[in-house]
Amino acid sequence: MRSWKDLKIWQNSHYLVLEIYKILNDFPKTEEYGIKSQLKRAAVSIPTNIVEGHSRNSNKDFLRFIYISRGSLEEVKYLLFLSKELGYVKNKDYVRIEKRLSEISYMLNSFIKYLKDNPENSNNLINHNNHNNSNNHNNFSTKDFL
Repeated sequence: MRSWKDLKIWQNSHYLVLEIYKILNDFPKTEEYGIKSQLKRAAVSIPTNIVEGHSRNSNKDFLRFIYISRGSLEEVKYLLFLSKELGYVKNKDYVRIEKRLSEISYMLNSFIKYLKDNPENSNNLINHNNHNNSNNHNNFSTKDFL
């Protein structure tokens, strides 16, 4: 099995965390334990749950952690929007990060579909890399997230 560091979905999520931490440097001190703290936790939760799910013994378990990642991603979307509305995030940063969030959302949703369609695989993702899942009519390939 491949390392979680090899998963494109983890890599993209990790870079999101780095971007979030960078913009948080410009937040006011008054938000240290408010939006800033919550945004950090939600952003870090995305790749962290991918890592934890990867360590599980089945796609069913992995799926549960990917759902948690997706929930955290939606939390980041809202907190980023709120931060922009409050004037804490520049529009150009918001647009750039929102684009990354959309990419990760697509990857997570594609991965959820894959894991739901392949519940019996014991997290044996490497054998499916760069192959379309011919058992269904998806518009994605595992290369979209692996």
